[in-house]
Amino acid sequence: MTIEETTEAPAAAGSGAAVPGSATTTSRAFDVERTLAALTLEEKASLLSGLDFWTTQPVGRDDVAVPGVMVTDGPHGLRKQAESPDHLGLGTSVPATCFPPAATLGSTWDPALLRRVGEALGRETRVNDVAVLLGPGINIKRSPLNGRNFEYLSEDPVVSGELGAALVDGIQSQGVGTSLKHFAANNQEADRMRVSADVDERTLREIYLPGFERVVKRAQPWTVMCSYNKINDVYASQNHWLLTEVLRDEWGFEGLVVSDWGAVRDRVAAVAAGLDLEMPASGGRTDAEVVAAVRAGTLDEAVVDVAARRVLHLVARSLPALDAAAASGEDFDVESHHALAREAAAAGTVLLKNDAVLDELDQQGTPLLPLASAEGVAVVGELARTPRYQGAGSSQVNPTRLDDALSALRTATGAEVPFAAGYTVDGADAGSGTDADALRDEAVEVARAAGTVLVFLGLPASYESEGFDRAHMDLPAEQVAVLEAVAAVNPRVVVVLANGSAVSVASWQRLAPAVVEGWLGGQAGGSAVADVLLGTVNPAGRLAETIPLRLEDNPSYGNFPGELGHVRYGEGLLVGYRWYDARQADVAYPFGHGLSYTTFAYDGVAAEVLRPASGADDDADAAVVRVTVTVTNTGERQGAEVVQVYVGDPESQVQRPERELKAFAKVDLEPGASREVTLDLVGRDLAYWHPVLRRWVVEGGEFVVSVGSSSRDLRGAATVVVEGEDVRLPLEPLSTVAEAMAHPVVGPRVQALVHGGAVADDMLGMIGDMPLTVVADFGMGGFDRDGLTALLAEANG
Repeated sequence: MTIEETTEAPAAAGSGAAVPGSATTTSRAFDVERTLAALTLEEKASLLSGLDFWTTQPVGRDDVAVPGVMVTDGPHGLRKQAESPDHLGLGTSVPATCFPPAATLGSTWDPALLRRVGEALGRETRVNDVAVLLGPGINIKRSPLNGRNFEYLSEDPVVSGELGAALVDGIQSQGVGTSLKHFAANNQEADRMRVSADVDERTLREIYLPGFERVVKRAQPWTVMCSYNKINDVYASQNHWLLTEVLRDEWGFEGLVVSDWGAVRDRVAAVAAGLDLEMPASGGRTDAEVVAAVRAGTLDEAVVDVAARRVLHLVARSLPALDAAAASGEDFDVESHHALAREAAAAGTVLLKNDAVLDELDQQGTPLLPLASAEGVAVVGELARTPRYQGAGSSQVNPTRLDDALSALRTATGAEVPFAAGYTVDGADAGSGTDADALRDEAVEVARAAGTVLVFLGLPASYESEGFDRAHMDLPAEQVAVLEAVAAVNPRVVVVLANGSAVSVASWQRLAPAVVEGWLGGQAGGSAVADVLLGTVNPAGRLAETIPLRLEDNPSYGNFPGELGHVRYGEGLLVGYRWYDARQADVAYPFGHGLSYTTFAYDGVAAEVLRPASGADDDADAAVVRVTVTVTNTGERQGAEVVQVYVGDPESQVQRPERELKAFAKVDLEPGASREVTLDLVGRDLAYWHPVLRRWVVEGGEFVVSVGSSSRDLRGAATVVVEGEDVRLPLEPLSTVAEAMAHPVVGPRVQALVHGGAVADDMLGMIGDMPLTVVADFGMGGFDRDGLTALLAEANG
């Protein structure tokens, strides 16, 4: 077929928004089915791998015209390399807004804000002629040592799923696609290209897959990117259960599955499993393997057609927005995007600690933050002048501009705030030409003369990056030494952190009455943290991951990063706060924690059952339990609170976490204002994955619904009784006596037999765990094999 000329750019398929552009454009639109029918086997196979590192394979001949389109990194900003393309961020890339990475965005707990960030990312993607932005990443933060945690949102799948869906919605509203990654169980960088994540299905279903499921069902990302690793000894790229049975058949995913770059080990097996597009290009080698397999009869050509059709759909749906943007000469607003990046960075900043400080002038005690003015304030720490604002690896963005905190504080206050570098970052010369002792001594003198000292600390890029995991959770020793020296001469210390994953605070936070977790703030992070320190912005960030007291307290400790090609997920469901709560273990700061410059009161926590529940209600709109609470701003300034709803099932027949986050809402309130917050729980929020029935089930009975401002700061709870479903397992010969005694049909008769003298009193403690067939053979239960057969028939009839 020929390229069609149109007079109006059609709307991008599935975009949900009109595509900006001129009224008259030349469209490269093509009919997917007609094109597919016209392709040869070799051409169809060629579509299943890239042309080069970032572009899909075009097809062009007399009656066929399929253009190639570009896909590129990264999750928090466009990384389109203009020259020397590579996958590790070493080549030059076009200027783009570096929004805060996911570690910061996750701490906003604000889907509306993330949708706006997504819209901006989508606009920058579109005007740079890129069809798919490779993100967001929503893998669970299993261990704080994962070197790529800065690219992921949370240790909890509800937070990851809600925020991930908002980002995808926002990006795709601009007529370009996303690539939800890395699917699945990609929770470390060590040996990431071949390690087998050995994890049971229930843990996968309840922890590592639900975030992906939520995004797929709510936002339908154009693509999903498979991970490098194996899952239970099967590479994700050729895992039919993962890519077809779960992703497509169960969740209804409609888009294309693309490999992570270099993740394909067996291209034919991958096509058969449901992987559509291999990236990057293989030089035609794997295309030939696909063709050969079809010719040999080991791969059905219909399977190739399915994958090729998905590639064609991806190309076709991306063309309208790209062509319209090119025709109109559209660009993005650099300043407004920078302002949005600043807003997002401030929203993700978490005030961990803000204790009152007593001094000669203030015997009542006042927190150090917000700063009343710049008078008497000094800054220590090279990171205030040379910001660490994004992670290392493939997600590195070439920012349109870059703010640093020192300049931002000076500009905002109009004062020449004293500064001392204190240390060097990654061994780089701080500009003074002096050694570490001299830098520390200079910091001490600046701090000694100050009323309040802001100490900027954090992780250098060499500590955390794509491609390797962290060796420990500690800050650099030389930075801690500077803090100790400064605190010895000035007790009024505020620590401001810059890091992509949790760091240990237990050994040094006693030295600082105030601690601010700034994460990696993106290109506007310096101005954003100044906004928070000065009180221009009231901090409303909340931790999306637990900060433990010690690395050894983390649930994955001893099972991370594995050995000999395997990593065992031995902690099972007890990831993050679920583990610490189950063990009643102390933590430095709990999941969901974050302070404000105002205070909030919770009143009237209530929960009402609206209807019976079942595990099949995972995507139903109808609520099972309605939770209400009234939140009041009891302080003297505007602020936002994150209301968190946790659910516990104390009577379950299987192990369940003490409590699990199931819903949240961010509420902005003026001083003295109150608002009733209503949050609905559906059946899936009460369900667990039954390891025997292999489906979601809701056991009837009591559930405890707790509402609070963190997993450890619960302000109220309500108990509800929910009518669930019959999850009784059929009785079998190997069912135990205890299971038979609990059976609603035959249980009373079995109890009567056991307690009626059929079993000696001294055997009662032992017999409960014995299989029925053994008891029958021993003649202990009052029935023989024939009697057992009749008993089972009655129970299961």
